[in-house]
Amino acid sequence: MAPTSTPQTPFGRVLTAMVTPFTADGALDLDGAQRLATHLVDSGNDGLVVNGTTGESPTTSDAEKAQLVRAVVEAVGDRAHVVTGVGTNDTHHSVELARQAEAAGAHGLLVVTPYYNKPPQDGLYRHFTQVADATGLPVMAYDIPGRSGVALSHETLVRLGEHPRIVANKDAKGDLGAAAWAIARSDLAWYSGDDILNLPLLSVGAVGVVSVVGHVAAGELKSMIEAYLAGDVAKATAIHQGLLPVFTGMFRTQGVILSKAALDLQGLPAGPLRLPLVGATPEEIDRLKQDLAAGGVHL
Repeated sequence: MAPTSTPQTPFGRVLTAMVTPFTADGALDLDGAQRLATHLVDSGNDGLVVNGTTGESPTTSDAEKAQLVRAVVEAVGDRAHVVTGVGTNDTHHSVELARQAEAAGAHGLLVVTPYYNKPPQDGLYRHFTQVADATGLPVMAYDIPGRSGVALSHETLVRLGEHPRIVANKDAKGDLGAAAWAIARSDLAWYSGDDILNLPLLSVGAVGVVSVVGHVAAGELKSMIEAYLAGDVAKATAIHQGLLPVFTGMFRTQGVILSKAALDLQGLPAGPLRLPLVGATPEEIDRLKQDLAAGGVHL
C-alpha cells in the first residue's frame, strides 16, 4: 500500500530519480536495486522515481522496467512513493507501459514530454491525457525541453491540471517565470527537476524536488525544504548555498555517470552503465570527490 499523500504533496517532498543498478556483466541487479532503494529511503527520501532518465530507461527493456518496479515496491513501497517513468515518444507504447506499471504495483507515473518528434501543444495534451486515462494511477508530467526538444507551454500545463489524475509536474525547463504563471493558475503540485533551482522553485510555489543529488544529500534537501516551509528562509538559503558544489559537481558530465560514480565511492549498488553511456574517467572521479567534499558530502 502506498504511503499517505495529500493533494498538495501527492508524491511526498523529496524524491530521488534513482539509478538502475547493473551487475558487472551489465544485467539488471534487482538485489542491488532493493538495497539502494532502502538506503535512499533511510537517508531521507520519501519517494523514488525509477525507470527515468537517471535510471537509464532508454536502454532497459519493458520487461526489465516491470521487474524493477516490483523489486523497489517490495523493498520500500510501504514507506515511500514509488513513481515509475512510462513516457516515450509513442503514445501507444506509453499507454502500454503505464498499464504494465500499474500491474507491477507502482504508486504513480512519470510521463516525459514526447521527445524527438516535436509534437504541437495539442498533440502533447492528447498524449498526456491518453496515458492518464489508461490507468487509475496519479501522473506527474515531466517538462524537460532540453532533452525532448519541445516545452509544455504553461497554458497546456494548466489545461492538463484539469485532468483528475494529472496531479503534478516535474519542472526541468529552467524558466521560473513560466513556472510561476502555471503554479498560480493550476492545482498541479510542482516539483523541481533541476537541483540547482530547487530553492528558487520553492519560492514560486513548488512543493518538493525530484532530485539527482538526492543520491548523496537527501537529508540536506529535506532540511532545506522544511526550513523554507517553516519560514526560515535564511537557513534554507544557507543549506542551498552549501550544496552548490554538489549541484554543480554531479552534472559536470551526464548525471547518471556521476551518480553511479558517487554511489561506487560510497560502496553502494550501482554497477556499470549501458552504452552509449560510459563510466566516469579517473579524472572525473577525482573532481567529483573534490566537489562532494566542498559540499559537505562525506564519502
